[in-house]
Amino acid sequence: MRKPLGVVTAENELEDAAGLRARLRRLRREAGVDGVMADVWWGIVEGAGPARYEWRAYRELFRVAQEEGLKVQAIMSFHACGGNVGDAVTIPLPRWVRDVGDADPDVYYTSPGGARNHEYLTIGVDDRPLFHGRTAIQLYADFMKSFRENMADFLDSGLIVDIEVGLGPAGELRYPSYPESQGWEFPGIGQFQCYDKYLEEDFRAAATEAGHPEWELPGDAAGEYNDTPEDTRFFAADGGTYLTEAGRFFLTWYSSKLLEHGDRVLDEANMAFLGCSLKLAAKVSGIHWWYRHPSHAAELAAGYYNVPGRDGYRPVARMLARHDGAVLNFTCAEMRDSEQPPEAMSSPERLVRQALSAAWREGVEAACENALSRYDRRGYNQMLLNARPNGVGPAGGGGGAPPRRVAAVTYLRLSDELLTATNFRAFKAFVRKMHADQDCCPDPARYGRPMRPLERSGPEVAIERLLDATAPEPPYPFDGETDMSVGGGLAELIDWVFDKVEWIFC
Repeated sequence: MRKPLGVVTAENELEDAAGLRARLRRLRREAGVDGVMADVWWGIVEGAGPARYEWRAYRELFRVAQEEGLKVQAIMSFHACGGNVGDAVTIPLPRWVRDVGDADPDVYYTSPGGARNHEYLTIGVDDRPLFHGRTAIQLYADFMKSFRENMADFLDSGLIVDIEVGLGPAGELRYPSYPESQGWEFPGIGQFQCYDKYLEEDFRAAATEAGHPEWELPGDAAGEYNDTPEDTRFFAADGGTYLTEAGRFFLTWYSSKLLEHGDRVLDEANMAFLGCSLKLAAKVSGIHWWYRHPSHAAELAAGYYNVPGRDGYRPVARMLARHDGAVLNFTCAEMRDSEQPPEAMSSPERLVRQALSAAWREGVEAACENALSRYDRRGYNQMLLNARPNGVGPAGGGGGAPPRRVAAVTYLRLSDELLTATNFRAFKAFVRKMHADQDCCPDPARYGRPMRPLERSGPEVAIERLLDATAPEPPYPFDGETDMSVGGGLAELIDWVFDKVEWIFC
């Protein structure tokens, strides 16, 4: 269960601690929820100045969760909040970081038209000591080291079981290619975000080294935020630039920079939390629109080079594998293809199958979460199906093979609407089915997920070795429906009747 984005305020105070405690108690005692996920905002904790960390509000938050018997997944949120789908609060990057950005706007991701995105620092400054003598990588590393030092008691007690490392906008390993704050609307293809001077310089150097100094970034050929693929020269199905040698070189460079960034930040996370009994995790975005178009335009703009004949997600999983098997957390687990508008050429179901299969083939655990708030039983059933694609028994119908299932499911998010009578009734049924109709067990080992001290990341994997994983393979088979359904239309009708009765007598 993911907590509200603003549970710790921009002023570094725990908001309505008593009310939060009451809601967490209901989740634990009435619904049987195992734990909660919380954003730990860089913009709040290090807001007072460089290397001035204030953890008091988060310690109070974790203490409340601990006292209510809940585990914690902590997100190292190095991005700003505001401007994305579901963002109900505004939490910018630290003021002193923004001061650097005011003097040098190229520290931010930049669109072809020069629009700056203030949500996350461009990976072009990962090695640039622009932040009072520190690089962006060092900023993230120091924050995580301070978290470990100041949360040692919670880590040692086993309260914190996952550290999800923020690697981009919305905490996801991607470029900010579809920002609502700059006018993007679904199902626009988005735009490449590599036009800050640092990434432009990197691309020019890479093209020159490849023997093609004349190659340039796509620019106007890739269209505007709300274009369709066929509106552009770059993504057009018939003869688009993405199919040319220059186009393939650019897309390989663009996606490889993202892989390198994730690999480096996770390596720092591994060193910061070495020896702690927890799992590292990284979130990968479920960009399902235009999945059925040959170019997969929206995925390409976000940095996932996923096209027919090339798997864009397995290299991510292979990168995660070296960090003691960091978990691949994938979104849009609640969505069905039939719910999407035909003009979006969307397929969230196929995308989820591809991404989860990529993780399992590389031997890393997968987790999933919903992208949008859902309170209906159809959405819950889809999440249950993706969590256990072949049911609660062994894969393949009892043939003895180990079952393929996700390590964790996070529901977004705790809200007053979720806790209303009808919605909470359906949610409790969902949690019960997620536990396979068994009583809640607080011991992760009994879920087949034993916790052990985090071990050091393996040797660095060359980018060529990561790209070897792009060879496509069919996804593993998923059942058509979950064997742990929370009910369908009849159950929703009963919910409606109960709701009306409660409304009349309350």
